[in-house]
Amino acid sequence: NIEDFPIYKTHRSHVYKSRPEGAFTTVALVTMLMIIFSSITILQVENLPQCNIKTAEDAIWWAFVTVTNVGYRDRYPITTEGRFIAVFLMITGLGLFGTFTGYITSWIMGSKEKVHSSRNSAESEEE
Repeated sequence: NIEDFPIYKTHRSHVYKSRPEGAFTTVALVTMLMIIFSSITILQVENLPQCNIKTAEDAIWWAFVTVTNVGYRDRYPITTEGRFIAVFLMITGLGLFGTFTGYITSWIMGSKEKVHSSRNSAESEEE
């Protein structure tokens, strides 16, 4: 049962403790898993002689560059399967950075609300 694993209990308590932090943690975890598994998979499908992703280092570099949507074009898939993997990795990267932006916005808005509520409580105590 998955609920017996300590990492699951820790992750679940973190996710439900703070929704923005939990969302960012979940997306970051999925992104790391996507980088790992897409690196392994791209090595399996890019097996033609003209492919330029030939080593594990190439695959990890390609996956990291693809998930960050940088696209240096020094390493790229040429097979159809490799391009499908790249599409999923790009979508994962967009989700990661969108969630990160939302997390930062939530953090900024939360600190503004704390300042505003502490200011209101100080004013009500003065009256």
